[in-house]
Amino acid sequence: MPMELESPKDIVVLGVGNTIHCDDGFGVHALSRLEDHPRLPAGVTLIDGGTRGLELLADVYDCSRLMLLDAVDIGEQPGTMRRLAGDELRGLTSGSNVHQLGVADLLNTLPLVSDIEREIVLLGVQPESTDWGTELTPTVEAAIGPLVEQAVDQLNAWTQEAN
Repeated sequence: MPMELESPKDIVVLGVGNTIHCDDGFGVHALSRLEDHPRLPAGVTLIDGGTRGLELLADVYDCSRLMLLDAVDIGEQPGTMRRLAGDELRGLTSGSNVHQLGVADLLNTLPLVSDIEREIVLLGVQPESTDWGTELTPTVEAAIGPLVEQAVDQLNAWTQEAN
């Protein structure tokens, strides 16, 4: 039986990552930058998911559109951005991101607790280092601006589709 909330969220942006492991904190840093973006459409719910893993189900199970911001190990050069959606997300494995229980686990569990048809987009960047540290590497830091612009464009497209 699906979980119940008082009011459904239509568009949710979830930034995930561990901010004490250098580039693993990318999603959280990107979310912070997105929060202050002048073109961020009204009504979008922004959530700093940190390293909460499956606890995030309660935050996203009732949205119709979900955007994830994360560091994703795609075997590319550090700082490489990647947009994954639809069937591309089905192939995402737990080892694709640098968290223990991460985005793949969340996405695989979501249909078990919610019947809502949702569009999901993951905007990720290849990390350079996940060693101890609170700063992003310069290569990954440089990817935040372009990725946030891509996020804003997608959010505005979703908002226009809803109207």
